[in-house]
Amino acid sequence: MLSIESLHVTYGGAVQAVRGVSMEVPDGKVVAVLGSNGAGKTTLLRTISGTLRLHRGRIESGSVTFDGTDIGSRDPAQAVHLGLVQVPEGRRIFGRLTVEENLRAGGMGNKDKTAKAEAQDRVYDMFPVLQERRTQRAGLLSGGEQQMLAIGRALMASPKVLLLDEPSLGLAPRIIGQIGEVIAEINRQGTSVLLVEQNATMALGVADLAYVLEVGQVSLSGDAQELSRTDEVQRLYLGHESEQADEFSPVVTRKTLSRWTA
Repeated sequence: MLSIESLHVTYGGAVQAVRGVSMEVPDGKVVAVLGSNGAGKTTLLRTISGTLRLHRGRIESGSVTFDGTDIGSRDPAQAVHLGLVQVPEGRRIFGRLTVEENLRAGGMGNKDKTAKAEAQDRVYDMFPVLQERRTQRAGLLSGGEQQMLAIGRALMASPKVLLLDEPSLGLAPRIIGQIGEVIAEINRQGTSVLLVEQNATMALGVADLAYVLEVGQVSLSGDAQELSRTDEVQRLYLGHESEQADEFSPVVTRKTLSRWTA
């Protein structure tokens, strides 16, 4: 289990980005974190993945533990080794490399050739279009395909917890629905997911638990479906997403995506 207790994080020793946040990601669950820009969502993921110091951030107090191990001082490579892998906002794929080379980069830390081959088979089974385009430069993929490549690259490390930072950003409503299906399938295959997302319709549809951050603090938390019915969440996060809601159903039945057309 991933556990965060009374976490305080600052940038440059002055800007308070996270203020006393406590939350848990139980094994086998999808946990959504909602909030507007500047709420502290990305800072939370940076703290977990060990990239916080790269952005001049610092944990002032509190703890982050994974399976009972304090990971607050770990670097990104150590976090990946433990099974915590982040898909950053904006995809951050290697545009000049091929699809296959991007996937190889994601599995570089795994010395087990059999495990890497199995991970690649898993990615290609989940995203057949990536296999079709494995020799194509990643920068030539559509936005939706690039997001799938970013997720696939993370899966090459065989994560125990997948950290997703705004995976729907800049994508069409129909593609956002497919992203939700992918997240649900990854979770069904045994990977826990911490999903940071502004699109509340998709996030609450796929999540088991949810937290709402406001100015670096948890303002609401609980069962995702129950939160989606509260007046505050309806007013703040669901009131202007009717089009997106029509494109995503919480009941996910499709196993994989056969093609991306975005």
